[in-house]
Amino acid sequence: MQDKVWIFDTTLRDGEQALKASLTEEDKILLAHTISRLNVDVMEVGFPVSSPADFRAVQRIAREITGPSICGLARAVSKDIEACGEALRPAEKRRIHTFIATSPLHLEHKLRMSLDDATEMAVKSIKLARNYTDDVEFSCEDAGRTPYGDLCRIVERAIDAGASTINLPDTVGYVTPDEYAAMIHHIRHNVPNIDKARLSVHCHNDLGLAVANSIAAVQAGARQIECTINGIGERAGNCSLEEAAMILKMREDHLQVSCDIRSEEIYRASRQVAKICNMPVQPNKAIVGENAFAHSSGIHQDGVLKAQNTYEIMSPETVGVPNNQLNMTSRSGRHVIEHRLSELGYQQSDYDMDSLYDSFLALADQKGTVYDYDLEAMIHFNQITDKDDFYQLQFVNASSNSQSIASATVGIAMGEQLKQEAATGNGPVEAAFLALERITGKTVDIVEYNLDATGQGASSLGQVDMIAKYDGRQYHGTGLAADVVEASVHAMIHVYNLIHRAAKVSSLKQQRKAG
Repeated sequence: MQDKVWIFDTTLRDGEQALKASLTEEDKILLAHTISRLNVDVMEVGFPVSSPADFRAVQRIAREITGPSICGLARAVSKDIEACGEALRPAEKRRIHTFIATSPLHLEHKLRMSLDDATEMAVKSIKLARNYTDDVEFSCEDAGRTPYGDLCRIVERAIDAGASTINLPDTVGYVTPDEYAAMIHHIRHNVPNIDKARLSVHCHNDLGLAVANSIAAVQAGARQIECTINGIGERAGNCSLEEAAMILKMREDHLQVSCDIRSEEIYRASRQVAKICNMPVQPNKAIVGENAFAHSSGIHQDGVLKAQNTYEIMSPETVGVPNNQLNMTSRSGRHVIEHRLSELGYQQSDYDMDSLYDSFLALADQKGTVYDYDLEAMIHFNQITDKDDFYQLQFVNASSNSQSIASATVGIAMGEQLKQEAATGNGPVEAAFLALERITGKTVDIVEYNLDATGQGASSLGQVDMIAKYDGRQYHGTGLAADVVEASVHAMIHVYNLIHRAAKVSSLKQQRKAG
């Protein structure tokens, strides 16, 4: 039977330390419920002694969340242990996690004490923590740079004092996988009472090795991984929960270990952490990045359509992603275009693939990504150009200052008709969008809005990329101008033109059916 690896989530403690501003109590409660749905074994939710607000948040989570053990962090001093114990008192299952530095560097320059003194502080704190709970974890801060002999001495004393989990962190992300595995192996074979405790690892990503080090430690005998959702945390971050969990799941037969994470909850948790913590996930992030299950190469797309596991080692649904994404770009082949049109309800007899593919490549070279509505338009119109746009911007005037509400006036051409409207809003961009809604009579929901600068200095331009939803369908609009409001209006008009074109396509489809 395979060994279980415990998953210790510290998103709300170590992860929060990476944020520019602390999370509110309500944000922490929301994330705590989200994390518990992952079925983590332990959830480290704060540092109770650090502030009254953190104490209250830990106490409330301890009261409301059931399932995982609720853990609080404490330095190896009495006031920390006591605050932790009181905050965790309402928890169904509770753990106190106490720590002290053990490396010569930290002992000399930070603590200014000997290893013997640090050991006595650790022993005293562990014994005090046992008055509040039988589940006490002890961490040797900077274990990765601590001599093996020193580690063995303090770990043995910590276990004798009552610690049931021993954590050996690579606090500064310095060691390599082979070094980390060797440290775990040495502790397992040179600490006489090590069988009375679970070995844990906590890795930082300063050299990009947090996940690799964690897995190497598991292979050497560690049975708890401390990690965070999306890998957020101090400096370069922590071991990524989703990566570690999916390695354990996908390579279970090879590693001969498993974990209890509900992987289908991973994507949802990742998105919620990214949104609440205001830390977007990079597109190429493993498991949860936007491109993790996206395919642009025609060769890859063709392979996935024939057999999904040719280029996907796991299905998107495994981690809660609805489906994979076949990006239609100039690298895409005919097979993926035929596949998408089939999903949209078209048969091969409805179009000429040679002609369509030529138009597709021309449009893909022009705009980068081709969307479903572009494909449909190419079937019904011989050529798509900006000259065919129904809506054309004539002018936009916007004003705002700290003393008044922002306002905007927008004028656009709608075919042969010229119309203009004015509106007020929380800012000039919102005011301009409201004016556009009055002109078009169509209200769209903005799903994403991104502003970037192109060029440098005073000559730079603002580029707006946005995704808007209308009538259950999403449209991607872009705009470029020296003024942010004008760039935003161009992007929104782009969306309105796509909506108008989609309506024309729908009308032509209905006529075809009727005929």
